[in-house]
Amino acid sequence: MKTKPPYYAVIFTNQKTKTDDGYSEMAQKMETLAKRQPGYIDLESASGEVGITISYWESLEAIAQWKSNTDHLFAQQKGISDWYLWYKVRICLVEREYEFEK
Repeated sequence: MKTKPPYYAVIFTNQKTKTDDGYSEMAQKMETLAKRQPGYIDLESASGEVGITISYWESLEAIAQWKSNTDHLFAQQKGISDWYLWYKVRICLVEREYEFEK
């Protein structure tokens, strides 16, 4: 990620149901759409018993625009009805970062 702080992180933590039923395709579609959204920076994701996806954004306005995207709203409703046992969303201001790489 090339952006310097401050920026925002949207942390989406979830536990999925046992059925995929189009989830993988929708997740890929949402990632592709998010990348086209103004203010999008990057995305990181890990899955296991609990899934965590973190998307990074330039502003709270960009996050609000993404949340209200029509296709994203449809995916959110599908997630509630079919794909998630539970989820939690956290929006955080990233003020500082550091990293290690071999």
